[in-house]
Amino acid sequence: MLKQIGKAVLAAAMLAPLAASGQQSAGNWFPSRYGADDQIGAMNLLNAQKVLEAARLVQRGQVYRLGVPVGRETPAFPPRSASVTVMMPDQFEGATVPSENRMSYADDMFTGWLGVGSQIDSFAHLGIDNVFYNGNHARDFMRTTGVTRLGIEGIPPMVTRGVLVDMTRARGKPMLEEGEIITADDLRAAMRDQGVEVRQGDVILIHTGWVELLERDPARFGKGEPGIDNGAAEYLASLGVVAVGADTWGVEAVPFKNPNRVWEGHQTLLAKNGVHILEVMDTRALARDQAKEFLFVLGQPLLRGAVQAIINPIAIR
Repeated sequence: MLKQIGKAVLAAAMLAPLAASGQQSAGNWFPSRYGADDQIGAMNLLNAQKVLEAARLVQRGQVYRLGVPVGRETPAFPPRSASVTVMMPDQFEGATVPSENRMSYADDMFTGWLGVGSQIDSFAHLGIDNVFYNGNHARDFMRTTGVTRLGIEGIPPMVTRGVLVDMTRARGKPMLEEGEIITADDLRAAMRDQGVEVRQGDVILIHTGWVELLERDPARFGKGEPGIDNGAAEYLASLGVVAVGADTWGVEAVPFKNPNRVWEGHQTLLAKNGVHILEVMDTRALARDQAKEFLFVLGQPLLRGAVQAIINPIAIR
C-alpha cells in the first residue's frame, strides 16, 4: 500500500486558499519583469554564454543522477500515487505474436500523478488567490484536459551552472530534522563557509540529508521535512536563480512555522518570481564529494498541459 504524506500536512495544505488570500494577494507582483506575455520567468536568463560557462565546469567527466526511482511505494503528497503495469498484449499463456520469428514484446502503462518522486513544478502548479505567474488567472487557462498556458511543455531545456549548498555540513550533523528551518542568513553563512558563489541563471540545490529516509523510513520521510522559509525563498529569487531544489519532497520546512501560512515559499518562487522548484533531488553523492559547482542538465518530458513532471536531472563535473 502506498505510503503517503501525513494527515497533518494534508490538513495544512487545505488551508492554502486561506493563506493565499488577504495580505498574500496584495502587492504589485505582476506583470513580470520579463514582459506581460512572458511564460518562462527566470529561464529568460539562460543563453548560449551561460551554457558555455557551465560546460567549462566539466573537468572529470563524473556524472551524478539526481532523480530517484519512482514506484508504487514512493511516498507522495496525498492523494498522489504512481504505478506501472506491464502487459504482453495478445500473448496469453506463452503465445507469441504471429510471425515466423516468434516475436514477443512487452508494453507498460503508467497510472498516477506527475508530482511523485523527483519532480519539477511549472508556474501553473501553485499561485496566489487563483492567480498564477505573471497574472494568469486560473479561470483563463486551467482546464481538466490540461493548462493552456504555463505548462511543462513550455519550459526550455535547463542547461546551466548548478551549485550545491550542504546544510548538513553547515550544521554539523548527517541530517536536518522535520520542521527545521533554513533562513536566508543560514544560506548566506553556509555559502560563505563552503565557498559557494551563486550567479545569475544558476540552479541551486540544497542538501539536508532528508533523502536518506526515502528508502530507510518512507513513513517519516513523508510526514515532514526540513527546508527553507519564505525569507530564504525571497533571498534565492533575488539572486536570479532559475530553479531552487532540495532533497526533500516540498523544499519548504514542514510542519509549517505558522500553520495559517502554507507553501508561501512556493508562492514567492513560482508565482511572484518565475523560479522553478525541483523536489526530491538525490544530492547525496554531490554532498559526499563536496561538489560546489557543476554542469546541470534537465530536459523534462514534454507533457502538454501538465503542471508537474517526474524528472531525472543530471549533474556533471
